[in-house]
Amino acid sequence: MGKGESLIVVGNGMVGQRFVDEVLARDDTDRWAITVIGEEPRPAYDRVALSSWFETGDTDDLTLADPDALRAAGVTLRYGSRVENIDRKAKTVTLDDRSVLAFDHLVLATGSSPFVPPIDGRDAPGCFVYRTIDDLEAIADWAGHSRSGVVIGGGLLGLEAANALRNLSLETHVVEMAPRLMPQQLDAAASDMLRQWVHDLQITTHLDFQTAAIESTDRVVGLRHADGSVLPTDLVVFSAGIRPRDELARAAGLGCGERGGVTIDDRCRTSDAAISAIGEVACHNGRVYGLVAPGYAMARALAEQLCGDDDARFAGTDLSTKLKLLGVGVASFGDTNDGDDDRVEYRDPTSGIHRRVSIRDGVVTAGVLVGDTSGYDELLAMSRGQMETAGLASLIVPRDLAAAPSGPLPDSALLCSCNNVSIGDAKVAVRQGCDTIAALKSETTAGTGCGGCVPAMNTLLNVELAAMGKDVNTGLCEHFDHSRQDLFDLIRFHRHKTWSEVVSAHGRGRGCDVCRPVVASILASLANGYVLDGDQATLQDTNDHALANMQRNGTYSVVPRVPGGEITPDQLIALGEIAKDYELYTKITGAQRVDLFGARLGELPAIWERVRAAGMESGHAYGKALRTVKSCVGDTWCRYGVQDSVSMAIEIELRYRGLRAPHKLKSAVSGCTRECAEAQSKDFGIIATESGWNLYVAGNGGRQPRHADLLETDLDDEQLIRLIDRFLMFYIRTADRLERTSVWFEKLEGGMDHLRRVIVDDALGICAELEADMQRHVDTYSCEWSDTLDNPERLTHFVEFVNAPDQHSAPVWISSRGQRIPAATGEGR
Repeated sequence: MGKGESLIVVGNGMVGQRFVDEVLARDDTDRWAITVIGEEPRPAYDRVALSSWFETGDTDDLTLADPDALRAAGVTLRYGSRVENIDRKAKTVTLDDRSVLAFDHLVLATGSSPFVPPIDGRDAPGCFVYRTIDDLEAIADWAGHSRSGVVIGGGLLGLEAANALRNLSLETHVVEMAPRLMPQQLDAAASDMLRQWVHDLQITTHLDFQTAAIESTDRVVGLRHADGSVLPTDLVVFSAGIRPRDELARAAGLGCGERGGVTIDDRCRTSDAAISAIGEVACHNGRVYGLVAPGYAMARALAEQLCGDDDARFAGTDLSTKLKLLGVGVASFGDTNDGDDDRVEYRDPTSGIHRRVSIRDGVVTAGVLVGDTSGYDELLAMSRGQMETAGLASLIVPRDLAAAPSGPLPDSALLCSCNNVSIGDAKVAVRQGCDTIAALKSETTAGTGCGGCVPAMNTLLNVELAAMGKDVNTGLCEHFDHSRQDLFDLIRFHRHKTWSEVVSAHGRGRGCDVCRPVVASILASLANGYVLDGDQATLQDTNDHALANMQRNGTYSVVPRVPGGEITPDQLIALGEIAKDYELYTKITGAQRVDLFGARLGELPAIWERVRAAGMESGHAYGKALRTVKSCVGDTWCRYGVQDSVSMAIEIELRYRGLRAPHKLKSAVSGCTRECAEAQSKDFGIIATESGWNLYVAGNGGRQPRHADLLETDLDDEQLIRLIDRFLMFYIRTADRLERTSVWFEKLEGGMDHLRRVIVDDALGICAELEADMQRHVDTYSCEWSDTLDNPERLTHFVEFVNAPDQHSAPVWISSRGQRIPAATGEGR
């Protein structure tokens, strides 16, 4: 069916373009023929980042639309055109070139215009507004023969304009009639701290400044205060607020708010059902939003309705925001004029940090953060009722400045939950002579279950031995005096390829179940060779030895990779048929994969051959490697999604698949701050924002859950991948054996400050090396099961009884909930 109904969008700003993108993404039936009418002669661009133009001079960096791609999608573009009139009865618009266009539905996205106060002299040469690229070009031209500039308005846009003047090397002043900067978003204390940051940037602020007139000769010369004093200047930028551009709507007789803006309902419809309004021109429930995020929410809701979702609504939103302003982190959420609410504050003038959270009846209601915005996502979720208000004290102190958790855990706390061994029990054992992990395991049974507590045991052992005045041995075991990190560096430097080379050069003896798997892991991290070739085969533990996880009854699991959780119906059917033919227990895991349990060793090659035929590969569930990258459905399906989280999760999983590490790695990508993929509990997690991706690291949802820390914000795809490359390789190089990223990070001297210096600022000069190491892994990766199936000699490894290859064990099964399970685990249920 061809596109038959005319959809005209008046206005090609950020919100108007977002609406067009949303419709194109959803209009599967080609219902709408879209025409975009924009006053400016260029495609939509990012007004929020306008000041960056002064640094690059390149409009391409700001552009939000590809005209060629839009035309290819059937969109008609009328740049440099203005609508003069709307004829509601005829359902037409008349343009400034006298052309008349008919519409079936009209969307007003005309935005707002800068408010210029009625000050005498406001039209003098040298006075500008700060709204478009044309405005910026005019300001830059005038600044070329100016020494100083003044911005009238100390709000968000005013400070951005001040930054622009500063970038033009002008002596810069900001005048604000209110007693504080950003009066709509910040309280007095937060504003004072922001003012300190602004002054440090050599921008002078003048509060309670009542501009009586702009004095000029043949050009601007100064601002006259109401008290008669004059602030000299060569250039004036007005940034004193905005006014909705609702002239077209008013002339057409559409309903408008008392303070301006086209009145809309929850469906973004005006008083005329054939006309909608979105963005800064729209007035919803008496409010005109001056931020881009609510405009995007309107655009999404309206696009969903026009493409068939009658239930889509714009229910309003708060004015919560987090941004970088003059390089300073600033965030606010909730009603900052919170009356009698209790307040918890952290204030440090020496570092320029102010953090205040308001609480009512034990629940977070509002907050402002200046200088450090860590914890914003959690606090915002608490204020919206999406998370319980818990651990608030740790969120008030800036994350990068917070000390490690105060004091050690009590002796009564469990060290090993498998065997119910307390920290106190382990301490007593150490003091009675257990000076190695092996001795501590033997004496207490800690670490002999799942093994998850072994890193904590190692830390406890070292702390207790040091407290007793004894030398702490950081060697892996009796066969190596080196730590894992030292051994990694030695193997990497000498380019060892085999166990025999490593032990001959740096160790002694035949090795043990501690050092052999460590060396195997290091060799696999440094080279993507087949892990069961040569003498590496003898190093692997039970699971790697079979390229599968051994289960309680001696059978194995088959876990294909399902990148990002995306799987085709044919693949699901194939897995179902395999499970049915081999009577395998099937389970959908929390990591969005299909696990098949109960395969005998000799059955593994045949099963994997069928898995491979279905287009799937090994999920490395058996290795200390990347397991999965979980994802929500993102903006492809979810009306709250702001980025394509599935595609990003797939890209990440395919990039890092098979990456061997000191411990298993898990990741997730959430398409919005609702965080359905639980990215902040992963070794590295990504959360989408309107501007890109936020990267969190060193989380862990395991035995000792740890919330991940925010590393960087609003990254583009390339920046995100580069930082993950560096983070993972730095962890692989420096972590101890069996040390999750969470434990490694907690022990990392300098914490997040140090991590950022190393992998963001490249303080050690190793980032190019880390990236090269990762790229080598990506370029040389191959699926271990494919490598096995393609080599007949390797298949002989998967025989249960070497002297009787046709024989196999016969586990005892019972039936439970329609599937067979091992008898030992099913009895008594």
